[in-house]
Amino acid sequence: MQLEVGKIYEGKVTGITKFGAFVELDKDTTGMVHISEVANTFVNEIKDHLTEGQTVKVKVLNLGDDGKISLSIKKAQPAPQRKPRENGHQGGREGRPNGGQRNFNRQGGNSQGRPRNDYNRDHNRDRAPQDFAKNPPPVYNADSNSGNADFEDMLSKFKASSEERFSDLKRVIDNKRKSPSRRK
Repeated sequence: MQLEVGKIYEGKVTGITKFGAFVELDKDTTGMVHISEVANTFVNEIKDHLTEGQTVKVKVLNLGDDGKISLSIKKAQPAPQRKPRENGHQGGREGRPNGGQRNFNRQGGNSQGRPRNDYNRDHNRDRAPQDFAKNPPPVYNADSNSGNADFEDMLSKFKASSEERFSDLKRVIDNKRKSPSRRK
């Protein structure tokens, strides 16, 4: 018998192992159906799906150079119908506009004109605005000292205040690491 890849043949199950089943297509030709190719559902025990001597339709997946023939029972059967979901939508993306495809415009937003990062924007909308009256951000006042401070002077003052804040922060972190936590 001359086999062709992709064609469907009828054969008889001659042996069952835990990793697959052997199917005799004619008296000189035997192929193997791997456990993953037995059924469209998860197969834990092949004996739940096949019995020795059973006649099955198989599709030829591969003809190896070493004479091995890979077969599939599930690909020889028609595709199973998908069950509708409980909420009324079909499986997959059919219920979405454009078949589930998202359209992004060149400005970084989607087809509705919303930016891609709309989750963070919407999520942060519920937060209270920061009160700068109670905790103002640090601002360098050039007029406070000499009135004609140059860039070098501003930079040195900024570095000094930054180092001071950084050392305070480092001290707090080190104290937290050294002290044992009192969790109950």
